[in-house]
Amino acid sequence: MEFLVRVRVRFPSDIDAGLKAAIMREERERGAALRASGHLLRAWRIPGRVEALLLWRVKHATELHDIISSLPVYPYCAEVEVEALAEHPIDPTSHEPRPAADRSD
Repeated sequence: MEFLVRVRVRFPSDIDAGLKAAIMREERERGAALRASGHLLRAWRIPGRVEALLLWRVKHATELHDIISSLPVYPYCAEVEVEALAEHPIDPTSHEPRPAADRSD
């Protein structure tokens, strides 16, 4: 399954700069591991905010929850929005046309 996730991070205004830098370094390392595992497909930053859009591939929603809650920034996530995604028949990345019997479009 693929999910599009919007994550808004809000660090406390009085957070120690060294702690914040360490959390962000750990977040980049965790992100690299998740990319290598094939779970994290794409990531975009939202300009001017501590916010990201992330495209995930996981077996099920519980696996996604486990991954998100394991992120170093998770304790500072002010909001997490999750959208389950389904294949679209005109998706330009789809190389295998689905038989009409398999589609409900």
